[in-house]
Amino acid sequence: MTTVTVLLVDDHVVVRAGLRALLDSQPDIEVIAEAGTGEAAVDAVTTFRPQLVTMDLALGAGIDGVEAIRRIRQVDRNLPVLVFTTYDTDADVVRAIDAGAIGYLLKDSTPQEIFAAVRGAAAGQSVLSPPVASRLLQQMQRPEEALTPREAELLTLLAKGMTNKELGKALFISEATVKTHLAHIYAKLGVDTRAAAVSVALRRQGIR
Repeated sequence: MTTVTVLLVDDHVVVRAGLRALLDSQPDIEVIAEAGTGEAAVDAVTTFRPQLVTMDLALGAGIDGVEAIRRIRQVDRNLPVLVFTTYDTDADVVRAIDAGAIGYLLKDSTPQEIFAAVRGAAAGQSVLSPPVASRLLQQMQRPEEALTPREAELLTLLAKGMTNKELGKALFISEATVKTHLAHIYAKLGVDTRAAAVSVALRRQGIR
């Protein structure tokens, strides 16, 4: 039987202790290290060489979970990172996946779902909690026409890194109007940042 070695990353000691006890109850899963900060997580990857990392997104002081994922992926491009968090907004999911996470699991998952996610992620399979997967599927199935021609044009320019002022000049509209269009785009794509909007639109092939 092959054992999956795991690094737990969470800023709450009680959460780490509970998850460790749960995972260690399985004969094919072994927690070999823990980290309470993003920086410590990156160091632990180098020191312990786990086969899987479980990562919370909010890690208190220092870098957050998304940045920790990016840095871990720089250390070991093939190391799967499974997000394990309470944050379930579309924007959080997109940020984590874009950073390199192989899966996204919510902390209210059942033990069976957690075990399956750990085994699946360690084997290279993408894993999403059912509520997250359902929302993302609905989002990806939204027709591109949901964006007006003007919004699609603005999003295309946004992907090129333009500021609000530059967008206004390019489209001959005021910065206030740019902000209004962006608010509508964010709402339609289910995100709250420029980067997330571009990421979702690219996946939907909504921009060029």
